[in-house]
Amino acid sequence: MRKQKGFSLIELLIVVAIILIIAAIAIPNLLRARIAANESSAVASIRTINTAQISYNSTYPTVGYAAALSNLAGTCTGTVVPTSAGACLIDTVLGAGTKSGYSFSNTGTTTGYAAWTNPVSVNRTGVRSFCSVADAVVRSNSASLATCAGTESPLQ
Repeated sequence: MRKQKGFSLIELLIVVAIILIIAAIAIPNLLRARIAANESSAVASIRTINTAQISYNSTYPTVGYAAALSNLAGTCTGTVVPTSAGACLIDTVLGAGTKSGYSFSNTGTTTGYAAWTNPVSVNRTGVRSFCSVADAVVRSNSASLATCAGTESPLQ
C-alpha cells in the first residue's frame, strides 16, 4: 500500500469551514469596535471645537463666536498671523468638516454657538450624533441633527 502525501479534499474543506465560522464571529465585533472608535473621535472633536470657540471668543470679543469651522482653522504655516477669518485653533482636517467617519457643522453669533456632528453613514461609521452649545456640555442623540438646541441628552 502506498503512503499518501498531502491533504485530502475533505480535510481542506473542514479547514475552510472553520476559518469562515471564525470570520463570521469576528467581523461584526470589529465593525462595532470601529464604530465605537469613530464615536469617541467625534466626541473628542466636539470638545476641541468647544475649546476653540471659547478661545476664539476671548481673542476676538468684537466678533463673538466663530460662524464657521473654517474660521477656527485657517492655513497656519510659516509667518501667517492668525486672524478672525483663520484663527489656527483647530486642525485643517476638522476645519474641512469631515473626520473619522463623521461630518461636522458649526454656527456662531456674538452671543453663542452650536456645533454638531453626524455619522457620514449611519450604522457603518457611527450610530449616534453629538452636539454642544456655549455651555460646552457634549450631548448625544440617536437621530441625525440639523443643529444643536441644547436640549439633547447630555453625554454620560
